[in-house]
Amino acid sequence: MNTVTLIATAAMGLEAIVAKEVRELGYENVTVENGKVIFKAHPKAVARTNLWLRTADRVKILVGEFKAESFEELFENTKALPWADYLSADAEFPVIGRSVKSKLFSVPDCQAIVKKAVVESMKQSYNVQWFEEKGALNRIEISLHKDTASLTIDTSGTGLHKRGYRYLHNEAPLKETLAAAMIQLTNWHADKPFYDPFCGSGTLPIEAAMIGQNIAPGVNRSFSFENWHWYDQRWMDDALEEAENLAKYDQPLNILGADIDHKMIDLAKNNAMEAGFPDQITFKQMQVKDFHTKDEFGVAVGNPPYGERMKEKPYVENLYRELGRALRPHDTWSVYIITSHPHFEKLYGAKATKKRKLYNGNIKTDFYQFWGKRPGSK
Repeated sequence: MNTVTLIATAAMGLEAIVAKEVRELGYENVTVENGKVIFKAHPKAVARTNLWLRTADRVKILVGEFKAESFEELFENTKALPWADYLSADAEFPVIGRSVKSKLFSVPDCQAIVKKAVVESMKQSYNVQWFEEKGALNRIEISLHKDTASLTIDTSGTGLHKRGYRYLHNEAPLKETLAAAMIQLTNWHADKPFYDPFCGSGTLPIEAAMIGQNIAPGVNRSFSFENWHWYDQRWMDDALEEAENLAKYDQPLNILGADIDHKMIDLAKNNAMEAGFPDQITFKQMQVKDFHTKDEFGVAVGNPPYGERMKEKPYVENLYRELGRALRPHDTWSVYIITSHPHFEKLYGAKATKKRKLYNGNIKTDFYQFWGKRPGSK
């Protein structure tokens, strides 16, 4: 197997950022579609993309794609695909599915047909009548869109936002993938101060530290593909060696995470320790209004409470006013805030330089960007 077609899935609004990451890994001919980034590469790329993609949800192998307007078409075309190239005789292969704007709209029926077709294909390849499925996990997905069926195998296992450091979190955690995307949308570099006024369990500061020291986000976890019979362990070993060589552990960092809740600060410190940053990030119990600094050209990135519940609105709106009063005087600092509140700019006291639509889970938000003065400007 010299080439595979890979699909890096992405949350809505993050596709361009994922595509940029894929290209930065050296892969070309990248196609961007809603919710996914598609590219061809050597199978080695399975290891490298799972290790390095900070903003993708998963990496999948495309096994085949075809028109399917009837269950018979779905069965026959699925059966004709080279499943034995990917699945061992003892592989566990559950099938999940989804259907959008397609004649075959019953997802449970489509899943059952795909499962049956894969089994029939494997019977022919392995000359076996029964599969116990006690081996490595190969999660198959049947995705139907406008009568085109795509069959993929998930290489990641648990979602890529699971970095392996956040065993504990607050009630409404920011996904690591979204946190990384927010940071990549800023003008922050490792030589600048970084401040998160609402750090919660520490996700933004920890992701900033990983970016600042160029640490691959997947180095402390495992993936489904590592157990596959056809995947050469040397490809993973090479990817891990590359990640180790590219890490900049000596890069000094000036990162501050603050939160009003001392329990969150304790949580953030524990998570930073798990992530390998016991001393590189400062966490401090502090109210937004108490922020003061002599540092210049810093970057503040925050995910404050949104005030989605009516009883929270007065508190949240006052918090936004305090945030503006604390940060606006630091005119060399750039400020980036994500919130669903429609009147954030008015409450903050300034009009954003730029806004970008992002989704925090199912919540439609704006990412407000207030650019500070550049070095050398008057």
